[in-house]
Amino acid sequence: MFWKLFAKRGPANPNVKDAGQGVYLVRVRTLAHGDEVQVRFTKSAHIGVAEEGKGYVLRKPIISSQHIDKGEIAVFFDANYRITGTEAEGVEFIPFKEWED
Repeated sequence: MFWKLFAKRGPANPNVKDAGQGVYLVRVRTLAHGDEVQVRFTKSAHIGVAEEGKGYVLRKPIISSQHIDKGEIAVFFDANYRITGTEAEGVEFIPFKEWED
C-alpha cells in the first residue's frame, strides 16, 4: 500500500493542460457553430480569489473570431492552486488528449 503514495497520478483535470511555470491552456468548442477557441492564462496574472473566499477562480468570457459566438468558462482552484473543477456556458471543453497539436 505504501507504493500507492508515490504512484504517478493522472492529470488533475482533463480539460485544463498545465503547460508549466504557472501557465495553463484550455480549448473549447462553441455550441452554436462548433468554432474552436484556445485560451491561455497564467496563475500570477489571471486567477483571482473565489467569491466564497476559499481558493481561487478564473472566469473568462469566450468569443469566437469566426462566428462571434459567445460563452464563458470558469476554472476553480483550491488554496494550493490545484484544479478542483471547471464549468462552461455556451461552450464545451475539449479534453487536452483530443487536441491536435
